[in-house]
Amino acid sequence: MHAVRLHAFGAAENLTYEVVEDPLPGVGQVRIGVAAAGVHLVDTAIRRGEKGPLPELPALPTIPGREVAGTVESVGEGVSADWLGKRVVAHIGFAPGGYAELTVVDVGRVHELPPAMGFAEAVALIGTGRTAMGVLQFVELDARSVVVIPAAAGGIGTLLTQYAKHAGATVVGLAGGAAKVARVRGHGADLAVDYTGAGWLDEVRGFLAGLGDEARGQGRGQVQGVTAVLDGVGGETGRALVGLLGDGGTHVTFGWSGNDGPVGLGEGELAARGISQVNPLGQAMLVKAGGENPVRVLELAALRAYAGGYFTPDVQRFPLAEAALAHRALESRGTYGKVVLVP
Repeated sequence: MHAVRLHAFGAAENLTYEVVEDPLPGVGQVRIGVAAAGVHLVDTAIRRGEKGPLPELPALPTIPGREVAGTVESVGEGVSADWLGKRVVAHIGFAPGGYAELTVVDVGRVHELPPAMGFAEAVALIGTGRTAMGVLQFVELDARSVVVIPAAAGGIGTLLTQYAKHAGATVVGLAGGAAKVARVRGHGADLAVDYTGAGWLDEVRGFLAGLGDEARGQGRGQVQGVTAVLDGVGGETGRALVGLLGDGGTHVTFGWSGNDGPVGLGEGELAARGISQVNPLGQAMLVKAGGENPVRVLELAALRAYAGGYFTPDVQRFPLAEAALAHRALESRGTYGKVVLVP
């Protein structure tokens, strides 16, 4: 089979497209003919030699990638032959192997796809979608909510925007550049703003002031600012958005793609302003999800959100052979939606 392998940690060019031996499914495993493989920012960190969420870096050479969708084409010992030919999606977990034409995965990680779901969309849901559902556990969204989402054209941002709008919230989506802003607007944001340009914060404030004027005109009292910031960017942008939170608002911090680190709020500031901050990543997200297998709970929730019309993933495809190009584009923030490799 063809696969993308990493022989040395470092630049994207270290990802090489090669012919390797086909993997064999072990006990309790299925082998999937991969139709789409997800690319994640964590993949780029691991490629550079950073552990990210992994307990340790993979041994080299390795085939990166942890999210796949395709068709089951063989099964290992202890797995029912009923799986053969099924369209499936799976998050491989800490074991790599997704950037390939074939991959093996424990059958307990596999979800069968409904006929109407595409492989690339399924890949967007199994990892990015489950994270989005995990984040959404920590906010209550309804017609009274005013939500700001930076990086709203990205994989998670797209899904958060769609979900919040479906729940009736007023959504402000921030993105970099006119093309991404147009995508955010297309996903339903009430205001889509280019936050790489000057004056973006004033534009958001002006919009929020307009909401207050509208509410007063309808006798509904004064809008007291943003109710939630769903922040995967952090840094100066995240700090500026915290300033927009009204009394009782929540800052949900789940990443810092801006490379400036997360926004840390002290107890004094939180108390003085009557706001809260929560980081849903890691154990907090899993405890909130509950169940014997909280990861699977969130994966199923993401798949149901798609079926219910809450999520419509935006996907940017790259050929498997161009994995290095996909990594460079993702690292330079030159992508939109979920980045997917197609063999």
